[in-house]
Amino acid sequence: MAPRAAGTVSPAGVVGVVGGGLMGSGIAQAAIVAGLDTRLRELTPELAKDARARVERSLSTAVKREKITPAQRDAALDRLAVTTDLAPIARCDVIIEAVVEDLAVKVALWQELHAQAPPSTIFASNTSSLTITAMAVASGRPDRVVGLHFFNPVPAMPLVEVVRTILTSDDTVDRATALVRQLGKEPIAARDTSGFVVNRLLVPYMLDAIRAVEQGVASVVDIDTGMRLGAGHPMGPLTLLDFVGLDTILRVAEIMFLEYREPRFAPPPLLRQLVTAGRYGRKSGAGFYDYSTDPPRVSALG
Repeated sequence: MAPRAAGTVSPAGVVGVVGGGLMGSGIAQAAIVAGLDTRLRELTPELAKDARARVERSLSTAVKREKITPAQRDAALDRLAVTTDLAPIARCDVIIEAVVEDLAVKVALWQELHAQAPPSTIFASNTSSLTITAMAVASGRPDRVVGLHFFNPVPAMPLVEVVRTILTSDDTVDRATALVRQLGKEPIAARDTSGFVVNRLLVPYMLDAIRAVEQGVASVVDIDTGMRLGAGHPMGPLTLLDFVGLDTILRVAEIMFLEYREPRFAPPPLLRQLVTAGRYGRKSGAGFYDYSTDPPRVSALG
């Protein structure tokens, strides 16, 4: 690799992604399609194999939909290295974590990487609700830590929130923003407040839809239909909840309520009941809708 100027993210730069789930594999896919050599790390060989297969399936779907050619798919996959070792990740220009939404886990990861990575390496968190500042302070390189909040599904969603703390340097923000644009995404700048821009507005909206069901305002279908046809949303809030994952929304709402102590962020009882019952939405087969039929039907809510 040719030498690069300090403080830049060039087309020859290397992106590291930690966590190969839906978000991490999606971020890795966006990077390799954009022409960036990318290293994706998972904890076990089995998870690493699953992560690569997830990227391969997604790219093959893109070929079928004629968004990319077979040759572009193959070239992109050649740029992807999947590993269980953290050392290759530490040598990347930018490292993006997409691990479990647990501050202690993320902090431990950054501390381990700080001991191995060059001082210029940027640490970027894909958290949707946790404090970037806490990670920055614990990381050992607070000026090089930034939030890069991608949206699911990453290959299709054009937005990335670039989240700056009071410790983040101008150079880090510039490099992170340049990377987002290099990935073909649209960056927006956000301050380090729980939920940033989108989830700060979106989560209360979804929680209010659950409260409307609890209070008998309207049926699940009519609430969804009302917001699709009346507000022009691509899907109703209860369908969106099932798509995102009710367990994910519960965890995010709890974090935001702890931060703001405002009733609009408090998880409604029905949300807790559904998660306790293992009804997480699409990924578990049932949430507000039952996905065992096509089309899905409304689940029994008691």
